[in-house]
Amino acid sequence: MERLTPRGRPTALVLVPTRELTTQVAQEFAAIAAARGLTVATVYGGVGIAKQVKAATRSDILIATPGRLLDLLQRRLLRLNRVGICVLDEADRMLDMGFVRDVTAILSVLPETRQTMLFSATLDGEVGRLAERFTTGPVHHEVAEPRAVLSQAVHRFVAVPAGGKLDALTRELAADRGLALVFVRTKRGAARLARTLTDRGLPAEALHGDMSQAARERALARFASGRTDILAATDVAARGLDLDRITHVINFDPPEDGKAYVHRVGRTARAGRAGTGVTFVTGDQRADMARLCRLLDLDREFAAACPSGRPATATRPPGAPARGAGGGDRARMVGRRRRRSK
Repeated sequence: MERLTPRGRPTALVLVPTRELTTQVAQEFAAIAAARGLTVATVYGGVGIAKQVKAATRSDILIATPGRLLDLLQRRLLRLNRVGICVLDEADRMLDMGFVRDVTAILSVLPETRQTMLFSATLDGEVGRLAERFTTGPVHHEVAEPRAVLSQAVHRFVAVPAGGKLDALTRELAADRGLALVFVRTKRGAARLARTLTDRGLPAEALHGDMSQAARERALARFASGRTDILAATDVAARGLDLDRITHVINFDPPEDGKAYVHRVGRTARAGRAGTGVTFVTGDQRADMARLCRLLDLDREFAAACPSGRPATATRPPGAPARGAGGGDRARMVGRRRRRSK
């Protein structure tokens, strides 16, 4: 921010994976940018293009999702030829969501001389190759909490019979709690679960990628205010959602890997607050979850809950060390001044 001066055109670009994160990042920038006379604009799908283009072309700092930004570039409605700083935020998530081609295409049209910063929970695989391709002489900064980032969370695993998840979820939601974020695997599943819970007298909102931006904002606003205290969501809510009052994260469908588990459960037990992560496990999911828990060093909790598919739970008291649950929630940054030889 200190290197930027008002120019009336984009000189800094921040790429993020989701619409919600564009709004959150813009809000974080707002006060500092205003103090320096800089303007901030956002670009994301699900809303009209005309107003976004007008604001983006006059902004100093542009925060965008890859898909919509590339669309504007291909239509020649926006130019990024003066960008001197580019930030890839949640880079691993962008690639997980299939944005690798879009990100690559955007980076290829930026000025050759610029600084690029890349923030990611991991530099393995494709995200590492992306960093290598678009950086020269990078400096690596690794930030880790002095103790595991989920150390304040209670981790519970609940063995349920096939077809028994909905009844188990109803029992969990009927207990004393604050806001409950319930993760499901598919967009259709999130919408269906929200309707079913509402029909059962537990009003719930849905959040998934097929919703319009206006609908997503309405659902989040109702959830954040507590007017509706249950949000059924896909992994679109696993990052960039930072609400103080989320006390329970419930994996109705287990996460695909350890990184997803960390980011999901990381929506609670934040900034020293306590929280609970609950994962339902059916018999056919037991082997996969056992492997995942071993990777996260949660195998003792899992074994106590699901020794042979028997319904049970295990908890860790708030404040007790989570031996490896925070391993994926680290940030790495790559910074450089890029110059290509002609």
